[in-house]
Amino acid sequence: MIVETGAFALILALVLAALQTVLAVAGRLRRSPVLAGAATGAAIGAALAVAVAFAVLIQAFAGSDFSVSNVAANSHTDKPMLYKVAGAWGSHEGSLVLWCLVLTGFGAALARARNLPFGLKTSAVAAQGFLGLLFLAFAVFTSNPFARLDPAPFQGASLNPLLQDPALAFHPPFLYAGYVGFSVCFSLAVAALVEGRANSAFWPAWGRWVRPWALASWALLTAGIALGAFWAYYELGWGGWWFWDPVENASFMPWLAGAALLHSAVVTERRGALAGWTTFLALLAFTLSMLGAFLVRSGVLTSVHAFAVDPERGLMLLAILGLTGGAAFGLFAWRAPQLKGGGMFAPVSREGALVLNNLFLTAACATVLLGTLYPLILEAANGSTISVGPPYFALTFVPLMAAAFVILPAGPLLAWKRGDLPGVLQRLAVAAGLAVLAALVAWAVFEPRKALAAAGVGLGAWLILGALAETAERTRLFRAPVAETLRRARGLPLGAWGMTLAHAGLGVFVLGAVVETSYRAEAARPIAVGEVVEAGPWAVRLDGVQMVEGPNYLAEQGRLTVTRRSGAAPKTVTAERRFFPAGGQTTTEVGLDFRGLDDVYVVLGERARTAAGEAAWNVRVWWNPWARLIFFGPALMALGGVLSLMDRRLRLAVGRRRAAA
Repeated sequence: MIVETGAFALILALVLAALQTVLAVAGRLRRSPVLAGAATGAAIGAALAVAVAFAVLIQAFAGSDFSVSNVAANSHTDKPMLYKVAGAWGSHEGSLVLWCLVLTGFGAALARARNLPFGLKTSAVAAQGFLGLLFLAFAVFTSNPFARLDPAPFQGASLNPLLQDPALAFHPPFLYAGYVGFSVCFSLAVAALVEGRANSAFWPAWGRWVRPWALASWALLTAGIALGAFWAYYELGWGGWWFWDPVENASFMPWLAGAALLHSAVVTERRGALAGWTTFLALLAFTLSMLGAFLVRSGVLTSVHAFAVDPERGLMLLAILGLTGGAAFGLFAWRAPQLKGGGMFAPVSREGALVLNNLFLTAACATVLLGTLYPLILEAANGSTISVGPPYFALTFVPLMAAAFVILPAGPLLAWKRGDLPGVLQRLAVAAGLAVLAALVAWAVFEPRKALAAAGVGLGAWLILGALAETAERTRLFRAPVAETLRRARGLPLGAWGMTLAHAGLGVFVLGAVVETSYRAEAARPIAVGEVVEAGPWAVRLDGVQMVEGPNYLAEQGRLTVTRRSGAAPKTVTAERRFFPAGGQTTTEVGLDFRGLDDVYVVLGERARTAAGEAAWNVRVWWNPWARLIFFGPALMALGGVLSLMDRRLRLAVGRRRAAA
């Protein structure tokens, strides 16, 4: 009966989402606070109903209820409890319930927001309810997570072993919270277009209303993507952290659009300008999220990240994407002539820098979109198959982002409306000089032939130092007494500190990505016990191999000693080859030796024989310099987003904007 309760709760959520849509539309047309209040109650009820359904699904996985088809296909009694629970969102059906939970949860939060004018809020609640209605209908009618099996099997098929990992247990909730959180920006954009406001007072207020939702979604998506990259780094056993997989791109494109939306919303909020562009980006961010859902769940892609779903359900997702995205952008095209106004500004100004930043970000997003969809379009057109990999993105995406990074530190130092470029360059002179010095040191010390890599090191240093220079300018560091500097630092709003952290975190990530990608060393060969493999300055000795038994797997576990030729203290790591009897699959568990900012990355391969006929194992070793920074940088960026979200100016100014609008 508990499972049936979950199924009923999901159907109830569908009904409540429909009521939310109808009541909100009726409340807006009749200007009835009573009907609008009923729509708010329906939104909260839908979120609670989906929460009940999700809790029931988790209980079914935790209790290994194999009479539920979804549990039988993705769980096993021998799995650790963490992965039993994570199995609830490890399948298409379960992850779709998580998607609906986030969608309705954000919808309930939007419905309870007190700082929005009646017309805009009611229209946004209606749009959010319609999105919930579509996805809940998709879950109920095509992807029921509570479908029963009769007779129930004695044992389940287990979850893909690659997904049985702590990072993957937490990665989807963060990713979906960011992914689906952009639905509120989408709904607010649709509501603004429906309202058809042309007065100049409305758009600064709207920019301030939409920015917290975009900020929360972007910060959560940053954390989710970073967790996914970390999982790929240490779980897949290929030594890398990003390989431009189409499913990786599916989450990266909304992140790029969301970053552009954040910067554009600042201009709309402060100056009332770029109203049309900000609205377009708000629609684009969630549309790209829905496109990602289609790519992951339609079966058109083959990826370790993708769900194996039949094309018929993929067509239904495509229909949802076409209906919502097509209607929203059609409405945008109709209302676009009215989205004018706002203050004029010179090309050299903070607004101009933010516009240029937006152009680079959206162009980079377009290159990723083209590289992701082109193979699918070509195959559909003439049956040809083509692979678009890292070389394409290195030639298209990287130069665009490098250009954006060059101008990024100057933007916060420029004045609104008209800026003083020579003055800004003078204030950034020390940061520029130190960045050039960092590039020259990298070019001289590491490898003179890798001039582009040295330039990347300089670019990362430029981002970090530029962010610090902006904070130093605000606090008058080195130009005022220490007491005055500390007073100014304490008085800086959290939003300013958040921006500094986010921009500096981006620089930290760039440093790590450039150094790890350009200067890493690797080696691989079969070695017997007692033999050594060398990679860069590190030597790895195989000390022994033994069989170990895990909770749901058997493994060959290799003990290896990692030493540095310069005399650093040796460390012992373990690397494993695991066999999962439930699924008949074999995976690798890498050995990681964390050495400051560097990693020594060891993979134990299959058994082999040496030339003398001794028993040996294929061992592969990577030296990944500064790999820690790749994951520390996004953590700083997400923290910066959280700090900015906590800025009390967002709440105070919203009330003033509301009164003005």
